[in-house]
Amino acid sequence: MQETIARVRLEIEAYDLTTAEQLDQFRIAYTGRKGQLADLFDQLKTVDPPDRRAVGQELNQLKQLAVARFEERQQQLESATVNAPANPTFDYTLPAVPQALGTRHPLSLVREEIVRILARIGFNVAEGPEIEDDWHNFTALNFPENHPARDMQDTFFVKSAPIPGEQAPAPSYLLRTHTSPVQVRVMKSQKPPIRSIMPGRVYRNEAISARAHMMFHQVEALFIDENVSFADLKQTVYYFVQELFGADVQVRFRPSFFPFTEPSAEIDITCLICKGQGCNICKGTGWVEIGGSGMVDPAVLEQSGIDPERYSGYAWGMGIERITMLKYQVKDLRLFTENDLRFLRQFEGLQ
Repeated sequence: MQETIARVRLEIEAYDLTTAEQLDQFRIAYTGRKGQLADLFDQLKTVDPPDRRAVGQELNQLKQLAVARFEERQQQLESATVNAPANPTFDYTLPAVPQALGTRHPLSLVREEIVRILARIGFNVAEGPEIEDDWHNFTALNFPENHPARDMQDTFFVKSAPIPGEQAPAPSYLLRTHTSPVQVRVMKSQKPPIRSIMPGRVYRNEAISARAHMMFHQVEALFIDENVSFADLKQTVYYFVQELFGADVQVRFRPSFFPFTEPSAEIDITCLICKGQGCNICKGTGWVEIGGSGMVDPAVLEQSGIDPERYSGYAWGMGIERITMLKYQVKDLRLFTENDLRFLRQFEGLQ
């Protein structure tokens, strides 16, 4: 028994306690409930009574040695863990990791610039739903029942469920094809004078290409008051174009047709690529179209509850993508929706 105690003492004194894992193995092997010391105390009853007292003292000394070594090393490891740096391998002399900041989308930049320009002459912003009913999107804007814009190839219609208990069919809903329905909502909810702009997202069932997309953005302006004339429309467009593109950019109006305006006109500006000299972008004409305009049709005013005998007004609008392409000379419309960071980072720092 005493030879076993001497052997275990040598093992305890020589046991390597470098790591926490080794310390835990030491506890299991010697001081635990099933360790060697517990076995030796169980064997004490087999020792001859005259020798039992001396052997018991040696066992107590051995246990104190094992416990003292365990507790001492445990405190050392805990102290080293508390005082150790969070990342001992971190080099504090290295330069800081740069944090890449996001940038404003070019369409957002141009939209906000348009709003700022027109806000300076009294226009406020009005918004409306992107899912519209047929009346606001077409009928109230003087579109006849057989107008091509009502064709399924141009418009995304939303399937409508019948109204329970109603004999009349459910109203037809669609993704708005222009922001003009917002004009109708403004005219029905406000009394003249009205001076509002309507920026927003619109949808048309078109093939996606470098010059067209099924989803794009428009902004329209509406001014209704007494004695509003086409001259007011022209002066507003002149002001807007020169503020957005520069004082040297020329504007021209070409006669056109829109169901909700009469008379109507397309708006062209000097080609910003060739400065009016002619290029492939403007097809050699020196002019590029930016939008449509006209005097609000009296039938539209009447549909919206405004007296056409007393009030008149103008409306004009354009695609924000088209304006952005001209302003920043972007040649492919699809770049605006592809989220390519190489493209978007070109607009960093712009306001």
